[in-house]
This record gives sequence, C-alpha cells and structure tokens, in this order.
Amino acid sequence: MLDKTIKEPPQRTCFVDIVQGVTRFAMKARLMQPATFDKQTLMDRAAQAAGSDDFGDPWFEKPLSVLLQSLEDEARLHEAGAWVAMKQCEKVLVDRLRAQQWFARHPEILARPLRHPVFIVGPMRSGTTRLHRLLSSDSRFDHMRSFETITPVPHPEFTHGGHDRRITLARRARKVANLANPHTLAIHPTGPMQPEEELGLFVNSFWGMKHEAQWHVPTYGRWCEQQDATPAYEQMARLLRLIGWSQQASSLKPWVLKTPQHMLDLDALQNVFPDARFIFTHRDPLRVVASSASLAWNQTCIYSDHADPHEVGREWLRKTRVQIERMQQGRRRVAPGRMIDVHYEAVDADWRAEVRRIYDFLDLDIERAWPAMEAYRESADALKRQPHKYSLAEFGLSEDAVLAQLGDYMDRFDVAPEPRAAAR
Repeated sequence: MLDKTIKEPPQRTCFVDIVQGVTRFAMKARLMQPATFDKQTLMDRAAQAAGSDDFGDPWFEKPLSVLLQSLEDEARLHEAGAWVAMKQCEKVLVDRLRAQQWFARHPEILARPLRHPVFIVGPMRSGTTRLHRLLSSDSRFDHMRSFETITPVPHPEFTHGGHDRRITLARRARKVANLANPHTLAIHPTGPMQPEEELGLFVNSFWGMKHEAQWHVPTYGRWCEQQDATPAYEQMARLLRLIGWSQQASSLKPWVLKTPQHMLDLDALQNVFPDARFIFTHRDPLRVVASSASLAWNQTCIYSDHADPHEVGREWLRKTRVQIERMQQGRRRVAPGRMIDVHYEAVDADWRAEVRRIYDFLDLDIERAWPAMEAYRESADALKRQPHKYSLAEFGLSEDAVLAQLGDYMDRFDVAPEPRAAAR
C-alpha cells in the first residue's frame, strides 16, 4: 500500500540488537571466531562437512568470489550479520556438494525432461507471486514449495515417503525471520509448504538479486548484470530435476515458475528452456520501486548498522530500470505465440477474467481449476496478517524522479497509474 504519510522506514527489532550484542561479546571473549570471507576456507569447510570435494560446474566460483569481496568491502555488516552471511555461503556450498552426490547415486535424475515450463516474469512486487500461487493450485502444473527454495537439495538420508528434515528447517527459519523482522509476513506471506519461487536455485550458483536485496553489494550486482547467466540456469535446471524427483512428480507435467531474476536473464533462460512459455506482469512503477525498496530495506537493516534507506531507494530505482530494459531486450527472442502480458490492476479488478485469458493462452481448460484457485484465495486471505505499507519518501524518492526513468515503460506497456493514498 503506497502511503504518502510514511516518512521514515521501519526499524529492526530489538531481537537483532540482542543477537548482535551476544555475538560481539562472544567474539571479544574468544568464544566465537570472527567471520571469514575467504573463498578457499569456506569451500574446504563445506567439503569436510559433506565428505566430498565435487562441487559440479566450477563456474559458480566466479560469482562467489565477487560476492565475497563485495560483502567484505561494501556491505558494512555488523559481527552477527557477517557471521550469518558466512554460514549462508557455507550452507550453499554444502548443498552443491550434496547435489552432486545425488546425481552420482541416481543418474536418472538428470534424464528427467522439463517440458514446456511456464515462467511468470515481472519486476519485483508486480503481482508475480499472486499469479504463481493461483496457477500452482492447479494440479496439472508442478511447482516448488518454500522449504525447497530454502534448501533445494535433500539431506543424504532422505527417502521417498519419509520425513523430510528440510520442512523442519524451513519452519525454524521462518520463526527466526519473524523475530528479526515482523514485517516479513506482510511483505511476502509464506509457509514451508506454500508455493514459492525458484530463488534458491540461483543462490546455489551464488547468482542473482536475492543477495542484493539482503546486503549492500553494488559491485557484485553490477558485475552480474554484465555476465552470461546461462551456467546459473543450467544449474537451476539440474536442481529442478532433483526437486521433481524428490517430489516423485510426473515429468509430464509442466513446471510453473517465477522470480524477478528472469527479467535480467531472459536470454540465458531461453538458452536452457527453449520451449518456455511466458506470462509477463506489469504494474505502476511508483508501486514497484517503493515496494522493492521496502523489501530490500527490511532485510538490509537486519545485517548492518549502517544501512541507508536513501541509498536503498536509489539502488532499487536503478535496478528496476535495468530489469525493464533487459526484459524488453529479451522479449525480442520470444515468439508472440509464446507470451502474454498481464496487468496488476486488471488482476485486482477481475482475477477470474485474467486467469481465464491466461488459460486460453496456455490452451488449457479453466473449469477444473476453479475450486483449487478459490481455496487458494481463501487461504491467502488467512495467511496475510497485515497490509504491506510503504512510501517513496522514506527512501528519498519522489514520483517525478521515478517517472522520469520509468514513464516510458508505462507508455510502452499501457500501464495504468494506481490510486495514491493522500498525505494527511
């Protein structure tokens, strides 16, 4: 909800300050070692934990190196934030090693086809989650769940039909995230079994905007914008096959997928998924920029004592512009019959009509999907506890500044302005 009355961004909770205080004390008392961002050290630790040194395609080491350097030089993390960042990187490295172990034990995983996937592509906060979850409720599609994007790779002891410890881990992570930032559920309501985007599949290659939304790492972000992301998408496809295998899902069903990362990497996506179909979402850029900045701020301020909301605002205005430019370039390779445009306000006004239009595009009968979609709508209302409120002013931005950069996008895709809350 864009609200002009909001002038200052929300502050982090006292839980974060308590954790930071305890961490600082433990380090001074030499009960904990300071975080390290030395790549070889992290890789050696992961290899020891997983009992293997086969990380798969070594391409990931390039973005990992740039990310670690950016974390050290730019992110200005406090002691607890740095320690969490280090542990996150170690976890991802262990996941890569365990994925290779699964591929070696079950070579049939990599033979699974990924037929005619449907990608929902749009800027952050443009309604991609809503559409993704509506389509995911239809059993004719396969989809990822939240616990699978947090930990894409099953534990070595995983068995089909048995307890999956990743679900327990996801529940714990959700509780900690809510303690650190109670705005989380308002910004992106979710639960371990909820349909979720494939963000974690890119994190597995240390790739993508997830890192930029969590930490202030501008050098890393700009470096990624200049790279060919095809190897990251190839790893994503391998992990998607592993997840489908672990779900015992039919390989005949198409996946429905979404993440704003695709806005930047449409060429790489099409290199790996040449028969993909696309649903492009569009929304008033004043909302997109303000909501994206709010999402990034609510994460960045957890890990750093020096997070600057105006800096966050400038960066996500720039990033939104880059996303839109790259999306327009990438669409040139997409045949008209493989894509459809959907507007946020149209879904707001009549979601059933827009979903029917999408199903006509996909050549699917909509009638059998209605009951599950209605059930999803009811559960979504119960899941969302409070509206996400944000403004441009809290991030040092004005409507004129945003429209000066993104007004042409509104004209190109006939994006209507959404009502604004008047200042009181």
